[in-house]
Amino acid sequence: MLSRIAESLYWIGRYLERADAKARVLDVHLTRIQDEPGTDQERQLRTLLAAMGVDPRDGAVTPSSVVDLLAFDAASPASITAALTAARENARGAREILSSELWEALNVTWHGLAERRMAAAVLGPQVFCQYVRERTAMTTGLISTTMVRDDGWRFLSLGVALERVDMAARMLSTPALAEGRPSVLAGLLRSVGGHDTFVRVYQGAVSPANVAEFLLRDQLSPRSVAFSLAAAESLLRELDPGLDDRLGVADGARRALGRMRLALEFRSSAELLDDLPSLIESLLRLTSRTSDEVTSRYFGKSLLVRWAEEAL
Repeated sequence: MLSRIAESLYWIGRYLERADAKARVLDVHLTRIQDEPGTDQERQLRTLLAAMGVDPRDGAVTPSSVVDLLAFDAASPASITAALTAARENARGAREILSSELWEALNVTWHGLAERRMAAAVLGPQVFCQYVRERTAMTTGLISTTMVRDDGWRFLSLGVALERVDMAARMLSTPALAEGRPSVLAGLLRSVGGHDTFVRVYQGAVSPANVAEFLLRDQLSPRSVAFSLAAAESLLRELDPGLDDRLGVADGARRALGRMRLALEFRSSAELLDDLPSLIESLLRLTSRTSDEVTSRYFGKSLLVRWAEEAL
């Protein structure tokens, strides 16, 4: 496979997952602000922007300005619109690998953004977020059902896995766990698409320790850090099986992913909470380094947009 095709597929995975995650996060935070009008809105919004690695523009931070930065502004690399635009542009360069249905889904999604933005001006930004979530879910389904499980699919899936680790770490960096209120913790779980699964696993026992444990090391939830780390390890092994030998794993990226997964697995719930700040920093560094190593090994120099904090 050509390196430019592999790179395009990898970034399609990252950008699609990024758009879906941003839509979930923004929807949850805006709903919380509406439901709790007495809270410090600006503090909450600044916390959200900090987690997303975005510096607020000059002036007061308002729901409208945050929605513009994180959803609508195509010139802002942190926006949902920019992520879906980048996914479509990468798909244009890899159309010989993608199914016609998948390309059409990406293209129709992008063309529908302007109409949904106009609808959001009347009905609220949740309309836009819901559209993005539905369309990315459709696209993910087409990836699952129309792509051959070859290296192209592996690169795309690797992008999804690394983006999920990154987003989970960013959401855990917010003060939600420290606040400890059930409604705030439930919002955190909804932000990463894990609320319903958490309720079934923990029988509704919402606590900071349980939430941290679930998001970091549940091995069956596809949104957990441990699950995504294991998926990324497996995909890297399949992409280059020759790096294994009787002495162990020669792939530095896989070793780093494996060490982090085991570090999470063998910590107690209390230790996860106590070590959370250092774990979050380590996860953000890990995703950045892994992405750089994948780029260096398979793609060469990358000029594509990355998270503002991926250089950590």
